[in-house]
Amino acid sequence: MRAVIWFVLLFVVAVVAATTLGGNDGLVSIYWAGQRLDLSLNLFLILLAALCALLVVVFNAINALVGLPRRAREWRVSRRDRAAQAALREALAQYFGGRYSRAQKAAQRALTIQADTPELVHDHEFGVLGHLLCAGSAHRLQDRAARDRAIEQALELSRQNPPARAAEEGARLLAAEWALDDRDAERALELLGALPTGVARRTHALRLRLQATRLGRQPQEALKTARLLAKHQGFSKEAAQGLLRSLAFESLDGARDVDQLRRVWLQLDALDRRDAFVAARAATRAARWGAGDEARGWLRPFWDRLPELSADERAALALALAEATQGLGVEWLPRLEAAAQAHGREPAMGYAVGIALAERQLWGKARRLLEDAAADPALQAAARRKAWLTLARIAAEEGDAERAARAYESAATLA
Repeated sequence: MRAVIWFVLLFVVAVVAATTLGGNDGLVSIYWAGQRLDLSLNLFLILLAALCALLVVVFNAINALVGLPRRAREWRVSRRDRAAQAALREALAQYFGGRYSRAQKAAQRALTIQADTPELVHDHEFGVLGHLLCAGSAHRLQDRAARDRAIEQALELSRQNPPARAAEEGARLLAAEWALDDRDAERALELLGALPTGVARRTHALRLRLQATRLGRQPQEALKTARLLAKHQGFSKEAAQGLLRSLAFESLDGARDVDQLRRVWLQLDALDRRDAFVAARAATRAARWGAGDEARGWLRPFWDRLPELSADERAALALALAEATQGLGVEWLPRLEAAAQAHGREPAMGYAVGIALAERQLWGKARRLLEDAAADPALQAAARRKAWLTLARIAAEEGDAERAARAYESAATLA
């Protein structure tokens, strides 16, 4: 198609030239030093066009000759740039191939070529990537001194050039990851804290912060970070729930007295306080420090809706209540009766209700429930032992020494 168009244009030019110049009878006279030269107008126009073309060719030739050193310099720079890029690509290939010593040498060669070429020195992004590859290779080779030098150089270069800010963010994230590998939680948190707000909320940054806070024994901060990750869908729903629960356990277990436990409980997110397992752990620890009233207060909302909970949640709440029965008031009796009727066949629930009724000295009802719970192998050994000991105490209160002795013997076999 293109050839046809050119062919048509050629015919058009030929027709226009024949029409314009074919009947041109003009004459051009040139006078010079008493001489006269007559030329037809057509010949003069042809000679003028040829002279213009010749001048263009001459000017281009002179320009090419004058610009030869510049083009030679540009060619040399381009050649060194290609060599530096090739060395950097080789470093990447060797790094991902697990040949870290070769990767480090290739990256250093690329940086050397850049440093020896003034025209390439201002490419800060190239320099940052080269230093990051050197640092990564040194980290894999356990050369921490070389790694730290390379990462500092990368950060310094990125600070000098605003367009290299993305490289700076990557350098800080890598440095934080390497600090975690060194078990240096303080350094990792310092690097993550220097990130801009938007970068610090990215999923990878949040994962690193979660690891750093857990390594640094900061369960409250770890819990906040894990909740942000869950909100960003950084985990599956089941994994997020398990992680949040374990971090809440760590926070509660880190309390050293009732006041500290109370502060930790109040600092927990509302969703964590609505978790039956978390509430059971908090109530158990409070009860062991003698704060039975507060422990039962944390458990009460769950006991008011036991049928809505799963069997595992009811078991955890029952075992927690069994630890907090000291000072149990009569207002709990309707809840205990309802729990015994609805879930009395569950060993943990029968055990907890039995312990609570024994605390209220309702020996008859307590004995039946505790005997069933103590004989159930599905119940924890510690709970079964406590059930036998409570049965022995009930028998002693009723004056039945023989039954008390059998209960003590059964408890001893579970020790």
